[in-house]
Amino acid sequence: MKFKAFLTLICSLAILQVQAQKPNTDMIKTDQGQLKIVPVTHGSLVLQWNGKTIYVDPYGGAELYKSIPKADLILITDIHGDHLDAKTLDALDTKKTVIVAPQAVADQIPEQYKDKLKVIANGESTSQIEIKIEAIPMYNLPETEDSKHPKGRGNGYLLTIGGKRIYISGDTEDIPEMRALQNIDVAFVSMNLPYTMDIDQAASGVLEFKPKVIYPYHYRGTEGLADVESFKRMVNDKDKNIEVRLRNWYPAEKKK
Repeated sequence: MKFKAFLTLICSLAILQVQAQKPNTDMIKTDQGQLKIVPVTHGSLVLQWNGKTIYVDPYGGAELYKSIPKADLILITDIHGDHLDAKTLDALDTKKTVIVAPQAVADQIPEQYKDKLKVIANGESTSQIEIKIEAIPMYNLPETEDSKHPKGRGNGYLLTIGGKRIYISGDTEDIPEMRALQNIDVAFVSMNLPYTMDIDQAASGVLEFKPKVIYPYHYRGTEGLADVESFKRMVNDKDKNIEVRLRNWYPAEKKK
């Protein structure tokens, strides 16, 4: 009896460990079933819809994607290592994957991925796996020659999935192109100094384009993690109709 109880305990602990390793997921109802949203880490997320899986900026090692289906589509926003992570790409199964990226990424991505690439620039669009993908500018303000993210190099993305419009900001500040967005159902907006913007700028931009659901993401900067709870208050003090979803993109880190 004691041995059976011991085995039961071991099995229970193993199940809990597996469950703990699985990323949290959210669901958005679309015209064609549910869209599953999986926050992975920092600027990386996964979208699953209609039997297809989309990775955005896969980063941080293949172990983070172990419980997630192989990617049918990968979106890469920029050339920096937390977006174009060749080590993580190399460890993933991308045999049947299409990669959408800007030209700057195409110029630096390892040779074995060149034949998988669909290159689009700011303002251009493509359709892949029944999803419309529009490239939205992402850049720093003010625009300077030594900017970490000059205009035209990287892409934010606007996806149309089952009638829902999903905006992924990439590394941007509170730019006019973001403020001008309309009818956004779900948005992922970065907020980490000194690379993108602070929470005040992010809240101002979000209050302007009014997505139905907003995820703060990519919020680790040089001084630690941004205060996303304060961001949520800033948004909801002025507009309670915007659902701010705070998720743990940095499970191994504590906010400073």
